[in-house]
Amino acid sequence: MFTEPIGRRAMLARCANGFGSLALAGLLADSTRAAPHFAAKARSVIFLYMDGGPSQIDTFSYKPALEKYNGRNPRELLKVEPTQFDKVGNMLASPWKFSQRGRAGHWVSDLLPHLAECADDLAFIHSMTSKFSEHTSANYFLHSGSGLQGRPSVGSWCLYGLGSANSNLPGFVVLNGGLIPPGGLETFGAGFLPAAYQASVFKPGDHPVANIRPAEPAAKQSAKRDLVKQLDAAGLARHGSHDAIEAAIANAETAFRMQTAVPELADLRGESEATKKMYGLDSTYDPTRIYARECLLARRLVERGVRFVELTCPNVGHDRWDQHDSLRQGHEKNCRAVDQPIAALIKDLKARGLWESTLVVWAGEFGRTPFAQGVDGRDHNPFGFTVWLGGGGVKPGISHGETDEWGYKTVAGRVEMHDFHATLLHLLGFDHKRLTVRFGGRDMRLTDVHGEVVREVLA
Repeated sequence: MFTEPIGRRAMLARCANGFGSLALAGLLADSTRAAPHFAAKARSVIFLYMDGGPSQIDTFSYKPALEKYNGRNPRELLKVEPTQFDKVGNMLASPWKFSQRGRAGHWVSDLLPHLAECADDLAFIHSMTSKFSEHTSANYFLHSGSGLQGRPSVGSWCLYGLGSANSNLPGFVVLNGGLIPPGGLETFGAGFLPAAYQASVFKPGDHPVANIRPAEPAAKQSAKRDLVKQLDAAGLARHGSHDAIEAAIANAETAFRMQTAVPELADLRGESEATKKMYGLDSTYDPTRIYARECLLARRLVERGVRFVELTCPNVGHDRWDQHDSLRQGHEKNCRAVDQPIAALIKDLKARGLWESTLVVWAGEFGRTPFAQGVDGRDHNPFGFTVWLGGGGVKPGISHGETDEWGYKTVAGRVEMHDFHATLLHLLGFDHKRLTVRFGGRDMRLTDVHGEVVREVLA
């Protein structure tokens, strides 16, 4: 008899079934994890994370009143909430023209000419809100449903629920274009979920992972792996189930298989020149080439069964989308970096029959104010901003919710972050109230004790 409960792997080790059986158990666990609560519309997610907070009123939310009242004192027109830097300038009309795009007539700024061509494929939520106006807390909130560090990322929850569909690659991959967000890598962490569910960070180059190609003969590498197996098995037999050890075992096995899978993933020679050109791999602008490769790798990852792929933005020299000054220059550079590659990703997923099974999400942690910070900038705005969804299970060509005439605060169809997360999980086949893990004496979930599915965006 044992004095404390033990996990499956510890039991196998104590029964002397060896490390091979432990690895088999891990693989079987992955293969049987996928048990959604109902029929899923999407099998994978590509999260286009716009770090820094894009301005909704300069991209997807047209507000003619800003043109009429440009230069006026905002306190004469609306109730101004406290801002991050408390440097409130005059009302600031968008420097860019808007046009109605597609059959549905979505308003899209001239900043995004390529995405404008895809407007009818997307569902816009113009009434998104956040509880935080500071980057670090807002990033944690967007990713984990909590403004505090230590909760599992949405990517970890998806992998926990669905399991991996490819044992040779991680199930949750972050493609780092060059900017890790405020909050650091913990933004993509597994929190209280098993450590094996945290993100693996890849670079969008020819060598996405350091040391992925063996630097020693196969026989020597195998001997080292065999020794590590013996040590890990002995540790489990002696101490029982332990998340850190089990995660190390799983990661070592995945890393070994990745030596074949990752070089093949990063080798784009099989892609046509037309495809590469469509994404922008031939662009003269380096950030566009970086993000183009991220988007192309994202498509290749979901093709190979990776459940959740998140893309961070390349460095355009203007502190992400966080334009407290130099709004025109900063947003133009950011849009130039991501516009063509994202539009190409949408078109490519559709052409390859992956659009219906892939949920594509575009979101930042908050929006920006309709009044200036200083002369040519905008401060943080969590009271009403725009995100969009497309692909698996999403109703195309619709707009949900709206902000006031200034694009400042939500006035209809309010969507909170927990609602947003509940909707993502629903499209993957999960009731957000039932996808739980026991921790700290209660059943924890991504949406805490909140959240309602935004059914208006469901197909």
